[in-house]
Amino acid sequence: MSRKLTDKQKQFILEYMKDLNATQAAIRAGYSAKTAKVIGHETLTKPYIAERLDAEIKKRSERVKVTADDVLKDIIEIKNRCMTKEPVTEYDKITGRYIETGEWQFDAGNALKATQQLGKHLKMFTDVIENEVNIKNTTGVKIELIDDDS
Repeated sequence: MSRKLTDKQKQFILEYMKDLNATQAAIRAGYSAKTAKVIGHETLTKPYIAERLDAEIKKRSERVKVTADDVLKDIIEIKNRCMTKEPVTEYDKITGRYIETGEWQFDAGNALKATQQLGKHLKMFTDVIENEVNIKNTTGVKIELIDDDS
């Protein structure tokens, strides 16, 4: 499905590869800031653009010798290291040595960050609300969605 890309589409791909942010890539590629979110999304959904982006991501992965598996392994290692309890030590000025206080600590903040990254990868967290509706005999029925957040 090879198709000739416009200059803006080529620029969008280059810009998207910087941070994988479609809205910002659209703005940097020269699209209007007002419509960048829509244009960015539309551009990503075009099959020939998606095909080109996949190829670019694959080339980058081969070039830097990093795979998604490598990244996941690193996140898991960081999580495990951060969740390992370590003894709390204090410097003893008299002996000139560090002594254990009998307390234990672990890096909860970074352990949580690593766990969140793993959860995102597994699509465990989502801002999209999924609803399944089974409606029969809807002739003449008007349905309105009510936004409770207003």
